[in-house]
Amino acid sequence: MMANLFSSFDPSTSLYVPLNWSSTILCMIFIPYSFWLIPTRSSSVWKKILITLHKEFKTLLGPGMLGGTFIFISLFSLILYNNFLGLFPYIFTSTSHLVMTLTLALPLWLSFMIYGWINNTTHMLAHLVPQGTPPLLMPFMVCIETISNIIRPGTLAVRLAANMIAGHLLMTLLGNTGPTIPSSLLMMLLFTQILLLILESAVAIIQSYVFAVLSSLYSSEVT
Repeated sequence: MMANLFSSFDPSTSLYVPLNWSSTILCMIFIPYSFWLIPTRSSSVWKKILITLHKEFKTLLGPGMLGGTFIFISLFSLILYNNFLGLFPYIFTSTSHLVMTLTLALPLWLSFMIYGWINNTTHMLAHLVPQGTPPLLMPFMVCIETISNIIRPGTLAVRLAANMIAGHLLMTLLGNTGPTIPSSLLMMLLFTQILLLILESAVAIIQSYVFAVLSSLYSSEVT
């Protein structure tokens, strides 16, 4: 029995072994089969999505990042799989936990910063002062730009985790009211839950796309 409402998002709720995190690698079971089976409509649609993402990331990254699109396509696919797996009953949504989202965001941001400050120091210093800034405001702009740069991995991680946990929490709250409401309102509750499930499916796609696009934009600033 849950001690509180947020226990459903706790990765240590199992009895002996914390198997909740095993949902993160479930997508690896399904991916290899797409290379051996006869192409289907779903695999063709997925390939078209990947080609579209490749073209978009290639435009965002520019000519200086050859092969960089595959990093962000893989990141998009990983987050999308985990977001959708979390919509199934009794599967822990790993992307609703800050441990997972910070693990994705922090190494990416740190590698971009190390690469940029070592190879393009002048370019990175120029980013701290926007063009056309008055000389009197330059020290303040440097502080503001530095702080906004430092909190980028945190904002990426919190945005993904908060958006995933908010919808799941609302669905849990509505689901717990089912045994207590009159039978005349059950159909309305069921219809609301279906609408929320559709909304969460859209949020799962949008948040994975936003995470990948923002990461690619951060990387394009250091080249």
